[in-house]
Amino acid sequence: MRGRAAGERGAPVNDEAEFVQLIDAYRQGDNAAWTRLIKLVYADLRTLAHSVGAGWSRDRTLNTTSLVHECYLRLIGPAGISAENRRQFFALASSIMRRAACDYARERLATKRGGELRRESVDIVDSEASQEATELVEIDDALNKFPAENLRAAGVFECRYFGGLSEQQTADTLALSLRTVQRDWNAARDWLQQNLR
Repeated sequence: MRGRAAGERGAPVNDEAEFVQLIDAYRQGDNAAWTRLIKLVYADLRTLAHSVGAGWSRDRTLNTTSLVHECYLRLIGPAGISAENRRQFFALASSIMRRAACDYARERLATKRGGELRRESVDIVDSEASQEATELVEIDDALNKFPAENLRAAGVFECRYFGGLSEQQTADTLALSLRTVQRDWNAARDWLQQNLR
């Protein structure tokens, strides 16, 4: 497994009270509040998306900007924003980007295997990109089977691996102690190493 946590992002610098007010205003139908919120978090979302894509080959359609825009579209989707504050927002964004990256990887693998109408030759699909896609799908599948009694560790792994957050940032995002994050990070990595195909 690649360690994406090495490309850690800085903590968002926005005022928490303003952030919460903007989420509340957006939920009440104020589209200007959503625009302001996105302006406040866009740089952080780009850094988060860059962390998700760290180590990917250069030849890919889902780049940092595409991942941020996909996250944006899913955030404003029918489910709306379930986050109540900045830390929940970034935990949600990490989760959304994980799903978007894994959906993209699955589509790429399906295309390689002839699963779409527009079949690409195996020669065109780079073997490195194929390996990356396979790894993302395997990790995602394994995380989805993570034991129910320790879903917190899966959340820690998601923030660290897919979100590129440091241990302290993960602790802040998930409202956990630093020691708990360290324990859960190690437990999740050990479990995944044992359960990956």
